Amino acid sequence: MHQMVSDQYVPAPLDKVFAFFGKPENLARITPPWLGFRILTPSPVLMREGALIDYGISLGPFPTRWRSLITAYDPPHSFVDQQLNGPYSFWHHTHRFEKEGSGTRITDEVLYLLPFGPLGTLVHKLVVRRQVEAIFAHRQKFIEEHFPQPRLRAMPDAGGRRVSNEP
Repeated sequence: MHQMVSDQYVPAPLDKVFAFFGKPENLARITPPWLGFRILTPSPVLMREGALIDYGISLGPFPTRWRSLITAYDPPHSFVDQQLNGPYSFWHHTHRFEKEGSGTRITDEVLYLLPFGPLGTLVHKLVVRRQVEAIFAHRQKFIEEHFPQPRLRAMPDAGGRRVSNEP
């Protein structure tokens, strides 16, 4: 079994961040274009425990289908998706959201296993581990751009001068 954990602070309120991730259609926005990701389930997809979501992705030149089941849904704190059909023997992704100051801490934990026993282990070491890391790096970059750090405005001080509270 392999594990990947991603942790990111987002300078936006918990309810706004969870709402973004609670809309499956946004998954296409945070997935790298090289995966050729598309949602096959007709929109709108209602996020809830028991929801089934079908995707299409490309693994190199090979298109494949992926079906996920939402096994837990606790807005605005967490949800879990588990692959029912797809490229992995096992894929279990826990998404956690916690209020942190005026923003939100997102923690993703993915447990996964590749098919084909020892051959799958070798492919993981050579290719898949780096691909999973690249997917989450792309996702983090998108989130930073979508939820940018708010710029603080310059405000007058007691003497009427403009003072910037930016670093």
